[in-house]
Amino acid sequence: MGVATESGTPGTHDTENGGVFSDRILTVPNALSVVRLIGIPVFLWLLLVRQADGWAFALLIASGFTDFLDGKLARLLDQSSRLGALLDPLVDRLYLVTTLVAFVVRGLLPWWLAVILIARDLVLTATLSVYKRRELPAPEVIYLGKAATFALMSALPWILTGEMDWAGASFGWAFGWALLIWGTALYVWTGLLYAGLAIAVARSIPPVPHRGS
Repeated sequence: MGVATESGTPGTHDTENGGVFSDRILTVPNALSVVRLIGIPVFLWLLLVRQADGWAFALLIASGFTDFLDGKLARLLDQSSRLGALLDPLVDRLYLVTTLVAFVVRGLLPWWLAVILIARDLVLTATLSVYKRRELPAPEVIYLGKAATFALMSALPWILTGEMDWAGASFGWAFGWALLIWGTALYVWTGLLYAGLAIAVARSIPPVPHRGS
């Protein structure tokens, strides 16, 4: 995802989903996010220790499906929550970063590409302080950024299929790299858009003075 915007207070509206945030913790979408979080070390073990590429591929696909499902269920069941708004994008980023690092360790990706993608998120995380100092909400999600994340998370399983012993390995590798190049370009571009917006806010709106005790 792009910069997370779902950081409102209880009762505020979720601009992406049109729902209302609550303090609920025990919800179906939150449970799915926790399951995805638990799946991260399992994925690393499968890919790096066991090198069970087929199972690692299946886990990546399952993670992507549950990521899609928890957003749908949050709307259908009216279970949007503050925890879910923070947990879902956090798990997305953790999956992306750990998968990139694991692929570099396995020699499936060049290290510099992983650095570009990870650095983009680190820079944007730093820009959130611009909004915090001005007591402003983070910017709304750019849907092009969501498309970029989807392309990246789709590319990595396809690249992994290129390492598997099956008839479509060559196609999987080529298709995965095509998605990766396209997704990386979009990811960097939307990162520049977010950074430019933060610079504009910093120049046009002064920080809120520190309140003394």
